[in-house]
Amino acid sequence: MKQEEPLISVIVPVYNVEAYLERCLASIAALTYLNREVILIDDASTDGSGCICDRWANLDDRWQVIHLPQNKGLSAARNEGIFRAKGQFITFIDSDDHVEPELLRKLYDVLSQSGAEVSVCGTDGLGTGNEPAHIYTRKEAVYAMARRSPFLWTAWGKLYPAALCKKYAFDDSSLCSEDLLFFYQILGEVGQIGYVPDRLYHYVYRVGSQVNNGIDEKRCTVLSVLDHICADALVRFPEMADGFRQIALDTAVRLGMQAVEAGRAQKDLFGYLRRFQAHVRRHFSLSALRICPHGKGVVAQLLLYWSKTAFWCMAVAYKHVKPWKQGGNTYGKN
Repeated sequence: MKQEEPLISVIVPVYNVEAYLERCLASIAALTYLNREVILIDDASTDGSGCICDRWANLDDRWQVIHLPQNKGLSAARNEGIFRAKGQFITFIDSDDHVEPELLRKLYDVLSQSGAEVSVCGTDGLGTGNEPAHIYTRKEAVYAMARRSPFLWTAWGKLYPAALCKKYAFDDSSLCSEDLLFFYQILGEVGQIGYVPDRLYHYVYRVGSQVNNGIDEKRCTVLSVLDHICADALVRFPEMADGFRQIALDTAVRLGMQAVEAGRAQKDLFGYLRRFQAHVRRHFSLSALRICPHGKGVVAQLLLYWSKTAFWCMAVAYKHVKPWKQGGNTYGKN
């Protein structure tokens, strides 16, 4: 008799995504891995999202909806799902994205066949590379994230042991960098990460989302999170320190480019550039710079290190050629 496959919990935080939610939930309903539960966390939506969740949950007793009485944010919504999850494994799907039917099947097969503790699939919509299937060590995984290929540190598009998710719930004070801190903590507990190149997760770029509306204090919380991670990795995981330094350099540059792209709408532009420059100078090293996969990234990091004005001139020229933010935002969409 074939042993029943483990239960997988699919956690979907939902907040005011009425225009995208039907496609997302339809894609989840089409998943071919049958032993699953779906937990929809309606984070006090003010549009029709909550009603859409209820309607889909009424069609399948494997689905449940939790309506939060007040808006708590992405991390708190995910945590609500984590603590209610009964599965042996957990995956996260953002409610404005959608997935392929084989998502859970292929992510689980990677774990069951390779012995890796976490699995990752290919993603479209973020401009990540497409490399062959591979089992990554922790160091290799960090360097892959630093190169932004073939995967990033996003919480979604991955399958985790539920026990680790419950141990390292999302920090709801980090606001726009919760995925990064969460994945760093998970990395500290696992030895291998399995990657399947199939593009099973479809990231939807939303013009109106928080990460696409210039820079503010919430967005800048990622800098303090990276300060913590870089300092912690230097002590606990020194072999990964350069990878995290490169992530810190790349993040400061991307935030700087996005601030410049916002133009006159961005308040205190040079104040933010001053902060990003200090971040680059804190984490700069030649060994970290060598990990950067593109010449334009190296130039941008060096310019920001050297001069805010020179970086601003480069960013203004570049935004008329190809917006830096296209396919590059990974700091959350709430």
